[in-house]
Amino acid sequence: MTLAKRAEMLHVIDTLTTHYLKGKVRAVRLAVIALLSGGHILLEDIPGLGKTTLALALAKALGLSFGRVQCTSDLLPSDITGLSIFNREENRFTFIPGPVFNNIVLVDEVNRAMPKTQSALLEAMEERRVTVEGTTHQLPGPFLVMATQNPMEQVGTYPLPESQLDRFLVRSGIGYPPEAIEKAIIKGGSIREGIKGLAPLVGVADILEAQRCVREQIYLSDKVVDYIYALVAASRNHKAIASGISTRGAIGMAEAAKAHAYLEGRDYTVPEDVKAVAVPVGGHRLILSVEDENLDKGDLLHAILNTIPVPLA
Repeated sequence: MTLAKRAEMLHVIDTLTTHYLKGKVRAVRLAVIALLSGGHILLEDIPGLGKTTLALALAKALGLSFGRVQCTSDLLPSDITGLSIFNREENRFTFIPGPVFNNIVLVDEVNRAMPKTQSALLEAMEERRVTVEGTTHQLPGPFLVMATQNPMEQVGTYPLPESQLDRFLVRSGIGYPPEAIEKAIIKGGSIREGIKGLAPLVGVADILEAQRCVREQIYLSDKVVDYIYALVAASRNHKAIASGISTRGAIGMAEAAKAHAYLEGRDYTVPEDVKAVAVPVGGHRLILSVEDENLDKGDLLHAILNTIPVPLA
């Protein structure tokens, strides 16, 4: 069995995690799963752990165009989507595309932007297009938004609206690297210059072919669908959860499970694929009841997952 472009995508993951992003295997793998599933990823952690570096390295390795938005409290929606300016020579308005017109868009510290600006990302992330001054513009493909978010406790942050959180296929932290790796990073210094010289390992055609393979050739059995449904239904009926995983979240879980199976070298999904992506895909979609709002959503979803019987093959 040969899965189209799987070897190339594994080469990207191995190269990044071996030479540039040591200790960040899980985050890199989840970013690739989001890309292969046609979704977006939210990286949430304290500053200084490599969220921006991961986005830069992934864009370089994939050979995709890259745009970056540094969010501040005065950032306007047009700073992301673009705007029309008057061209005196041609006596007409000309549209100037914003950074969202790239294959990979890094939205750095997204929760420092005003809610109105955060909402400007919604159409781009969901519809793969933006509408400016009544005109709709199609975004390039593949298209991946990698947003970073600082913890809510930090000053000057605006919580992402629930509707926007639901549009991220995956949410992941970065975490501190293991001691030996962190010491090597401290000794070696910043790797930003090294990333700038990283040659593309794949091209647009390779990524589109890999996405097509995940979408069309990875089999999702009825038993696995039942397993996903049992999980989302349990999240909706749990006493600590006011609102469980949405249908969009369930679809995302299925797509991410297919991408995980693809990377594992199978053309069919198994319950272990769902288990591997359940928390990154479902955790951030849970809305806890007021009296349980301090619970960890990941731990809660893990506990629910452990109560769901695994279907037999």
